[in-house]
Amino acid sequence: MGKVSAGLLMYRLRNTQLEVLLVHLGGPFWMKKDTWFLPKGEIEAGENELEAAKREFQEETSLLAEGEFLPLGSVRNKSGKKITAWAFAGDCDPAAVRSNTFEMEWPPKSGKMAEFAEVDRAGFFSFEEAQAKMNAAEFEFVQRLQKIAGIPKAG
Repeated sequence: MGKVSAGLLMYRLRNTQLEVLLVHLGGPFWMKKDTWFLPKGEIEAGENELEAAKREFQEETSLLAEGEFLPLGSVRNKSGKKITAWAFAGDCDPAAVRSNTFEMEWPPKSGKMAEFAEVDRAGFFSFEEAQAKMNAAEFEFVQRLQKIAGIPKAG
């Protein structure tokens, strides 16, 4: 069985239009890439998926996820990883988001360890912006949210 992750998609309405909170991964491999994701992470042994999603959301954003959680189902990304997600209504200042950190050898083969934020920034994106910036498999969650919540598309 491949890896399994769980995540949360915070959303808000601005002028009746859907906006979703996405995060940009930190560290040297993502520095120059403009690809954004929903906050998510691997499920720990004995942990249920929704609890894992809440924990990962808090670790990656420093925000506590509260409210009604709408199940968005699961997708598989190109690597075969299964991602299960929920959506919840919320709002925050993306500039205030603070992430946990990780350590890795950097530069490679240097013997030096460097610390990086797991998430280096966050932002709210419209349906169209999310479609342009997100991994295609994960964008499916935004499409499902739009349908489930009955939120009209822009335009």
